[in-house]
Amino acid sequence: MKLLIITSLTDDKHEVSKLLQEAGISIFSVSETTGYKRNNGNPNALNNWFGSKNGEFDSVVFFSFTDAASADAAIEMITSRNCNDQSQFPIHAFVLPVESFSKI
Repeated sequence: MKLLIITSLTDDKHEVSKLLQEAGISIFSVSETTGYKRNNGNPNALNNWFGSKNGEFDSVVFFSFTDAASADAAIEMITSRNCNDQSQFPIHAFVLPVESFSKI
């Protein structure tokens, strides 16, 4: 089992939802959040996380517990979308392993 986490601007919420459906992920949660970028001239490893502009951004966080194949498919689709779209605000996704979980 994997934990797929995706962040995007609120404006891209429906696009991300469609990508998840296409990746075979039909069960997920979404939470509204606010992203901040305050570079202040300091180099940052996450320099491109919220695009190239400083500011405050209405964002959403998606998360889903899913199988590895579906998580990988979602990552590939998001990577492809980011490469083709060249948006100032790319969609970010990552996968974490789930080592243990409660049983039903």
